[in-house]
Order: sequence, then structure tokens, then C-alpha cells
Amino acid sequence: MYKKEQAAQLRQAFWTALGQYIAPHPSADGEKVNWLNYKTGQKHVYFRMQADTRTASIAIELTHPDTELQELYFDQFRELKRVLHEYLGEEWEWVLHTTDENGKTVTRIYKETGPVNIFNQDDWPQLITFFKPRIIALDAFWSNARYSFSGLW
Repeated sequence: MYKKEQAAQLRQAFWTALGQYIAPHPSADGEKVNWLNYKTGQKHVYFRMQADTRTASIAIELTHPDTELQELYFDQFRELKRVLHEYLGEEWEWVLHTTDENGKTVTRIYKETGPVNIFNQDDWPQLITFFKPRIIALDAFWSNARYSFSGLW
């Protein structure tokens, strides 16, 4: 078991390594992008990557406090589901209204992998291989699809 400081350092080292690994890739629009803190340009719409001691996931998270507006966005994503899955090259899980680690209601469209452990450096290549193509594919999808979402909230 790692001490809190060691765990934080390892976690930070992994995310730094992933960021450096994909930093040379420009966005679908040809611009420099912070892949680890991806800005969708839409309030309450996030692309999140997460890893812990058992699993890793990448998700589109809808976090608007109004669950009806979350559902409106979810429906809009559902209209583009086939296109999204074509960009990703795989199907993802779709969950309307679940609870996040802070107890807030969120909506998630996500892909998970495991078993992996962010604290095991031997798993880092697998984690990078999981995250990199998916965040790049999400960017390519969003580059074209974001206009479908303007003005929803």
C-alpha cells in the first residue's frame, strides 16, 4: 500500500507521462490542445479520463444541475450515437442520471477497461494505449458535432 504522498506522486507521474505522450498530436482542428484538461467549449460538458487501482475509464460527462437539461443533451448525443461510435470505432455505455463520486447526478457516455492499476508502472503502456486513441477520436467527433449542441443550455 502506498502512502498518500507516494500515491499522489505516482498518479501525477502517470498523467504527466500521458500528457507528454499525446501532446505532439494537434486537435482535429489543427490546434494545440491540452488533452488531459480538454475544453469542449460547452458548460457542463466534459471529456474525463479516470484511472484507479482496478479500472480506467474515459467518458463524456454531462453535469448540469438540472437533470432535465442533462436529458436534453443526452438525447442530442443519442441522435449522434451512430456517428460517435463510428469515430470511436467501438460502442460505449450510455447511462442517463447516475451519481458521481461527490454524490451529484451526472449523465455519462463512457468506455471502461480493466483490470489495470494506475500505481503499477507496468500497466501504464496499457493505460496510454486505452486513453490516447479514444481522446483523439472524441476530439475528432466533437470538432464536427459541437455545433449540434449550441444553445441547448
